[in-house]
Amino acid sequence: MALIDLFTRRPAAPAAPAEDPAPRVWPEIGETWKPEGLPVAERYYNQAHAVVLVASTGRDPFGTTYYLVACLGCHFLSTRTKYHDSHIRYTLTAAAGAANEHAGTCRALPRELPARPDESTARHLLHSWVRTMPRRRDLQYTDFDLSDFDSGRLELQRTNQWIQTELEALAIEQSDLLSARTDEHTGTVRFRILPQSR
Repeated sequence: MALIDLFTRRPAAPAAPAEDPAPRVWPEIGETWKPEGLPVAERYYNQAHAVVLVASTGRDPFGTTYYLVACLGCHFLSTRTKYHDSHIRYTLTAAAGAANEHAGTCRALPRELPARPDESTARHLLHSWVRTMPRRRDLQYTDFDLSDFDSGRLELQRTNQWIQTELEALAIEQSDLLSARTDEHTGTVRFRILPQSR
């Protein structure tokens, strides 16, 4: 080998061909998500491609189905619309309009889907909602039904039947707090927060 060979630049050996990177799984942002107890009727995309859900919260005894609107980008959640001087639950048409309106203005990026709580956590959550309902000291009481929990349905991710069963069990367990009765006109179970004892 000549001395000149030490100073001669030679092309570097070609690098081994890189393997194609494994395809990255696109994160679930709600396009196919089906939370338990909330049948999804429609989905909209906001301006940043986050999904806005329109999901059913149940049906009343007369056959009318009601809905909620939830954005999986920001924390927008709506279960009622203003009608004259009162707030009424969403029908599908009203919910679709609210979802479309929100999607047109929201710029929130998609966030992680809410995890479904285990049975114990869901039960504790439901019981805490009931215990924080206002209790009066006079002879008045507060009636409520399952629709009063619509705003927490995305967090709870349970069916109406599960919620009703848990509330009936709580009414037996804490009869000084809650009572359950069947409405004679509609056949649905109604719940009542009892007044505090003096």
